[in-house]
Amino acid sequence: MYEQISHSLLNDILNRIKPEFYEEDLRHFYTRLGANFYAIHSLLVKLYGERDDFEQHAQHLVEIMARQYLNRPKALKQKDLEREKDYNWFLSQKWVGMALYSNGFADDLNGVTEHLNYFSELGINLVHIMPIMRCPEGHSDGGYAVSDFREVDSRVGSLKDVQALSSEMRQRDILLALDVVLNHTSNEHEWAQRARSGDPVYQNYYYTFENRTVPDMFEQSMPEIFPQTSPGNFTWDEEMGRWVMTVFNDYQWDLNYSNPAVLIEMLDVILFWANQGADILRLDAVAFLWKKLGSTCQNEREAHLILQLLKDCCQVTAPGTLFIAEAIVAPVEVIKYFGEDAVIAKECEIAYNATYMALLWDAVATKNAKLLNQGIKSLPVKLERATWLNYIRCHDDIGFGFDDSDIVQAGYEPYKHRRFLIDYFTGQFDDSHARGVPFGENDKTGDARVSGSLASLVGLQYAIYSGDQEAIESAVKQILLLHGMILSFGGIPLLYYGDEIGTLNDDSYLDDPHKMDDSRWVHRPCINWEKAARRNESGTPEYLIFSALKRMISVHKEIDVFADFNNRELIEVDNPHLFVFGRYNLHRQGEEVLVVANFDAKPQQLNLEDVGTWARPQYGQYIDLYSGQTPEVFKDTLVIPGFGFYWLSGT
Repeated sequence: MYEQISHSLLNDILNRIKPEFYEEDLRHFYTRLGANFYAIHSLLVKLYGERDDFEQHAQHLVEIMARQYLNRPKALKQKDLEREKDYNWFLSQKWVGMALYSNGFADDLNGVTEHLNYFSELGINLVHIMPIMRCPEGHSDGGYAVSDFREVDSRVGSLKDVQALSSEMRQRDILLALDVVLNHTSNEHEWAQRARSGDPVYQNYYYTFENRTVPDMFEQSMPEIFPQTSPGNFTWDEEMGRWVMTVFNDYQWDLNYSNPAVLIEMLDVILFWANQGADILRLDAVAFLWKKLGSTCQNEREAHLILQLLKDCCQVTAPGTLFIAEAIVAPVEVIKYFGEDAVIAKECEIAYNATYMALLWDAVATKNAKLLNQGIKSLPVKLERATWLNYIRCHDDIGFGFDDSDIVQAGYEPYKHRRFLIDYFTGQFDDSHARGVPFGENDKTGDARVSGSLASLVGLQYAIYSGDQEAIESAVKQILLLHGMILSFGGIPLLYYGDEIGTLNDDSYLDDPHKMDDSRWVHRPCINWEKAARRNESGTPEYLIFSALKRMISVHKEIDVFADFNNRELIEVDNPHLFVFGRYNLHRQGEEVLVVANFDAKPQQLNLEDVGTWARPQYGQYIDLYSGQTPEVFKDTLVIPGFGFYWLSGT
């Protein structure tokens, strides 16, 4: 868009740009810069327009984008051009992901490269490798306390290993997703060290205060993230002689984005990792980027402006790179991280569907879909050219942050229901076979979350240890049911490493003094490849899960209506144990799939009059696309086995 003020500033910037850029081929860069600069300039003005050094920072921003464009490998520039033409490429149903720690999955990055065939065997073609940047030996928060944004932690490999892995994955058409921690650094980062030494420039990279006056004002409205292990939101640093904001852990210093130098530094980091071959960058803790007195310091409008600015700049330099918003917040808030007042995503193209994840776990505990159905009705419609990451487990805990009004609509009392869920998944409830571990217990509020592997949470750990074959079969069915739901809902299904072979809780973290207070390590396993080999031994839990998921993923990729174009409709039925929705093709009338899931252990029936004409067969009978079998139907009543699901087609 042409606008005189921004166009004039851009001319001035380009006239002052460093001579090193003059003789380089910047044709595509200049075209994209011209197309995006009005938006970039507008956002910069909103965030930093009152500063005397505004034009200096704008100049620096453009030069960072230009330098990283010149550094971008030729193969990645070609991929950018391809993705610009096929701009809906990531909405296809062909993408199925897996999240993992490289050292837990295969010792290091080279080990991940050596096991790429494993992903291909299962059907995985998107691999999210959790933080690999250099972090302290002890206080690392699982890699999310970064001490150098441009170095790979030597315990997992080197920058050359990343480049080799990304190149090999590109040859196999496997996407690489990496983390960039936006909200904070380790207190051992160079910026923090320079702040500690008294450098005012770097003290302004963080929120630091001489006394408790301002911190105490912040504390009045800010919640505690880790009340057990890191109460409060500020830490006294003896060496610096100042209080520093530490929302997560006392060794993670929050970055000050009201300083434009911080934003430009972090843009440079984002573009650096895009240039190492990351197709997708997961932006960590984006809800916390802007701090404001009198607020919770989450989901502030300026946080969204920062993300829009980062996206616009990335579209100039590396337009083929996608952003994931790591924002585990209420549905009405998470939808904003795609971009408000927009048709297409203008912040992050992908967001975690934490609401769907938590609702699925509620259905597992209650053996009904009442809250699941109610919660899905409250899930806002996403933007075009945006998609969900649908997952069952991840490296983090499970929180039950449902909307209280949805809980009431489902017939429960909010506090008691959440307490039931915590008790159920930690095995404290009668008849529960779950073996989860409490996390983040807050004595003030009675709130808590739950850690645990998928297999242990659905009872497989109990079943194996007790030798209960019937319970093993029940747990395996629930594992497959949950995966059937994330693979058919619409979005990118994201498996968590180890779940595909039924990995149980790992209590060895209790022997590590740096991990023993963080129960999330119970579900951050080191894969036992001898155990993984049992995926080829008929009858073992590993075989039952892996072989079924392999088939499920393969079928999923062939079902066009599972692509994510807001082509899903929730179908309310009388049976409370059932979760039913339809998927349809926007462009081919009659191309439909009816998804039916039974969250009860007993077989349930569905009156087909409840689903109207959805996927009704013109001739003959329904076909379950997953199994290839014809389901049981008696007098217009469909029978769904206990913990069973169908992907039904009538053609």
